[in-house]
Amino acid sequence: MKINDAKAVNLYVALAYRFLILLFFYTLCRLGFYLSNQSLFHDITVPKYLYILYGGLKFDVSALIYINSVYLLMNVIPFSFRYRDGYQQFAKWLFIIANSIGIISNFIDFAYYRYTLKRTTATVFSQFSNEQNKFKLLVDFSKDYWYLFILLILFIWLFIKLYDRVKIKKETNFNWATGVFHLVLMLGIAVLCITGVRGGWGFGTRPITLSNAGEYVDTPDQMSLVLNTPFAIFRTLKASKLHPINTFDQKTLNTIYNPIHQPEGKGPFKKLNVVFLIIESLGKEHVGSLNKDMMNGKYKGYTPFIDSLIGESFTFSHTYANGRKSIDALPSVITGVPSIAEPFVLSIYSGNKTTSIAQLLGEKGYETAFFHGAPNGSMGFSSYTHLAGIKKYFGQNEYQKEGDSDGTWGIWDEPFMQYMAHTMNTLKQPFFSSFFSLSSHHPFRLPEEYQGKFPKGPLPVQETLGYTDMALRKFFQTASIMPWFKNTLFVLCADHATVSHFPEYQTTPGYFSIPIVFYYPGGDLKGKTDKLVQQIDIMPTVLNYLNYDKPYFALGFDAFNKRTDNFVVNNNDGTFSFYQGDYFLSNDGKRNISLYNLKTDRLNKINLLNEEPEVAKDMEKHLKAFIQQYTNRMIDNKLTAR
Repeated sequence: MKINDAKAVNLYVALAYRFLILLFFYTLCRLGFYLSNQSLFHDITVPKYLYILYGGLKFDVSALIYINSVYLLMNVIPFSFRYRDGYQQFAKWLFIIANSIGIISNFIDFAYYRYTLKRTTATVFSQFSNEQNKFKLLVDFSKDYWYLFILLILFIWLFIKLYDRVKIKKETNFNWATGVFHLVLMLGIAVLCITGVRGGWGFGTRPITLSNAGEYVDTPDQMSLVLNTPFAIFRTLKASKLHPINTFDQKTLNTIYNPIHQPEGKGPFKKLNVVFLIIESLGKEHVGSLNKDMMNGKYKGYTPFIDSLIGESFTFSHTYANGRKSIDALPSVITGVPSIAEPFVLSIYSGNKTTSIAQLLGEKGYETAFFHGAPNGSMGFSSYTHLAGIKKYFGQNEYQKEGDSDGTWGIWDEPFMQYMAHTMNTLKQPFFSSFFSLSSHHPFRLPEEYQGKFPKGPLPVQETLGYTDMALRKFFQTASIMPWFKNTLFVLCADHATVSHFPEYQTTPGYFSIPIVFYYPGGDLKGKTDKLVQQIDIMPTVLNYLNYDKPYFALGFDAFNKRTDNFVVNNNDGTFSFYQGDYFLSNDGKRNISLYNLKTDRLNKINLLNEEPEVAKDMEKHLKAFIQQYTNRMIDNKLTAR
């Protein structure tokens, strides 16, 4: 139907019709989001999903008012010029372009959600602001998800067609009386918009935020089904400001949990070199030696070299990342500070004074370096490492050799890790060095000479992890003949886990499970204990192993310490996941949601919250202590021991 054939209706009827069109499309987007990520959501019955769709309307209304505020204002101001053809044509394209962007953002999460397990928020703009290859990343994304682009074009085409089915009937008898009437209507619509944005009315109603989605779901991971991406972006545009917490007095708080680590006086400081190897997307699921119970003991995994390395190393039964994005990893591993709700390096507290392991070892005379094969500004790593006290940065700019780039992210892992091994040989001992791989990242390509050389699993990332595993093997072959090798403590971990295949890893603990491995070729550091360990534990574990002799700040624990009250914490979409002993507790920051036994209920099917209230109460006490220490120290800029 052409616009000239459109049905002419009252302006306010037209606005209502177009708003209903948007709600219809957002409901379709919510359905598409669920179908695209169905394997990540469990126990969703038809009645439950219908209730989720109903709850989602509240968030859709709020987002659509944000997006269309200018369009609505243009159409409700009580002046006759709003009926002019040119004015309405401008309003039409403003409406179409603004809402097409909203639809596009929803479509992005059809594919992107499986990597982050949260709706995209405003931090994505800062996260990718330093990337020099944004267009290339978009092209690669388009190739893998071409069908989404076709569906998106159909959506927008249909959206425009439906918009054009009605046009606004001109008001010919516009005088002061009708002007006053339209002014009253404008004020009424303004009240409705305020109510819609807030998600309700009344003095006790706070504007809805991401956590309000919990009202319509059984578990925190289902909240993304209720939300829409534009709402998540709008509600996180303003930097989150923390507020002081006073649950415990300071003496009691420090008794429960104290992030100031004191020297243990176990002996003289050991001047070992320290090398961190952070592997992109290396979820624990992909490592065969850490999953000997899978597939009736027949599961081999995709990292044969890492399997052999683990046999000569020390590791733990339950090891977790503190975040789900690469940008979360470095502060957790190097500074002992996790991201809570938003990436630490993108928060308003990123300028706080911290003491990283690099800085502390640098004060002991260590030379410090960081290796990452991407362009030097990528992910903001060069800025972070500078603030963390790492003196030398080796990226794609320093590599300089032509022909070894993957064309998207940077230098392939194999040649860059060889470059790293030889460059570390020029560092003065003792040294601290950290490496961050990149080849096992979407779009999961391999160098031409390695096509078909590695096993292809059910997930695209697994073939590229085979390549990175081979690159690690060659790195250790080269490093093993270096004079510094046997005097070096290596720590291997992932930045985060990624998409999962086995049901055992399609749970909240599974989504954060990564390997954490300590390898000391010159010592007898071998074995495995049944302990909970996280990324923020790496810094205190290494410092205590070296017999570091000064107090320092780190929010984690010494993994080699025999204490049993240590815990693991991570946060996604505002919900805390807290692990202690045999249990996993979910808490939305105000109340406990669920409690599972990690040993007897790996699939998290039996909620024990009512059956074991004392366990939940004790865990909640430790979680509250962590939150209070984290929050107040972040506000007061007290992330150091000095």
